[in-house]
Amino acid sequence: MNNDTICALATANGIGALGIIRVSGSDALPIVQKSFPAKKLEKQKSHTIHYGYFMDGEEAIDEVMLSIFLAPKSFTTENSVEIAFHGSPHIGKRILETLIKNGARMAKAGEFTLRAFINGRIDLSQAEAIADVIASENEASRKVAINQLKGGITNEISLLRTDLLNFVSLIELELDFAEEDVEFADRTALSGLLDKIDVKLKSLIESFQYGNAIKNGTAVAIIGKPNAGKSTLLNSLLKEERAIVSNIAGTTRDTIEEVLHIKGHAFRLIDTAGLRETVDEIEAIGVKKAKEKVENANILVYLADAATEDFSEDIEMIQSLLREDLKLIICATKIDEVTPVKYETVEDVFRNAISHEFDFIKISAVENQNIQDLKNELSSYVEQLKSEENNVVITNQRHFEALQKSLDAVNKVKEAISFQISTELLAYELRNALEHLGEISGEVTNDEVLGNIFSKFCIGK
Repeated sequence: MNNDTICALATANGIGALGIIRVSGSDALPIVQKSFPAKKLEKQKSHTIHYGYFMDGEEAIDEVMLSIFLAPKSFTTENSVEIAFHGSPHIGKRILETLIKNGARMAKAGEFTLRAFINGRIDLSQAEAIADVIASENEASRKVAINQLKGGITNEISLLRTDLLNFVSLIELELDFAEEDVEFADRTALSGLLDKIDVKLKSLIESFQYGNAIKNGTAVAIIGKPNAGKSTLLNSLLKEERAIVSNIAGTTRDTIEEVLHIKGHAFRLIDTAGLRETVDEIEAIGVKKAKEKVENANILVYLADAATEDFSEDIEMIQSLLREDLKLIICATKIDEVTPVKYETVEDVFRNAISHEFDFIKISAVENQNIQDLKNELSSYVEQLKSEENNVVITNQRHFEALQKSLDAVNKVKEAISFQISTELLAYELRNALEHLGEISGEVTNDEVLGNIFSKFCIGK
């Protein structure tokens, strides 16, 4: 199927000023030529643009511009043509139908990028980076994806893999001379290399928490008793009336999720039902959902009404929701309604009762007081995840799992050396480590992995 000439719409569906259709394959030029009589395409130079009408027999479908990219200087390394037409979905459909009639077939999801990978123009991590660039929704995710597209992860892994490969070669050589009991690979030097690889792998693995926050956003659960000001805070952060605000307790029955961008980072704000015991069946479902959201959140913003006299219920609720990896921010709300002495007392109450580390912020969502302090605290959480020592950030779950497997394999090799295990087993564990490192760049892969990765791409990419 890699010999087929493929075509697909490369721009988004819908009406626009322009649309672009991509054609790639060994027969790209003759297939397009059948519908473009204005010029002899095979006589044109690469990276040139040509004007004319795209025809279906004697009928002109549209006035178009053709961009020609000759192999190997194209995205797929094959002969490629991009057809820019007036952005009517109907015109795009007619052009595609004509191309298929001329001998092309519709591309599968991600097939253009798959061909770029198979033909050696990019490695697998770069192919995944293309999807991440397209999906990036904030500045931080764009920067990380571009760095990966430039080969950031591959460069890091290749250095480790090359050094390890040298030792594997020496170990394999020992197996060839097993009867003579010679040792070509210096075990002390190998242990030193494994320690170096161990440090680098751990650093990359640790970066995944930051990378995941960049790529998928940081989940922030806004929790509190009914009428603590959760919906008012959500509206204040988003600067729009997203949630219904009412003095009636239990107004929010379901969770409301919105994305807020702060300093280039995405935060998924989750406004939840007020936490309390209730006989209302619908509200009870909302309370249950609120607790589930906290279980999956990175940050818990707990709102406590500063005018409350007894915070024992709030304290009990917070303690029931805490876990070791949860960032806790306690906000004393409605400070515009109480004296400074009162909300200072509120902080003391929580400091004395809760041993889990937390930040305390005094806010008034109605008056927009100290809302920026809360935003700064959210932003600092993500920034603290970033390692100053590592320029490469792991954002891909597949890479994360491959790195963990690599680390496990490296540790087994270290154990094999320390226990002076046979050369055969040592070689086996070294090959495992190499294989898992190779999975990231695609030096080691299989059709199932490729199918899973490229099925998530859009058709025209």
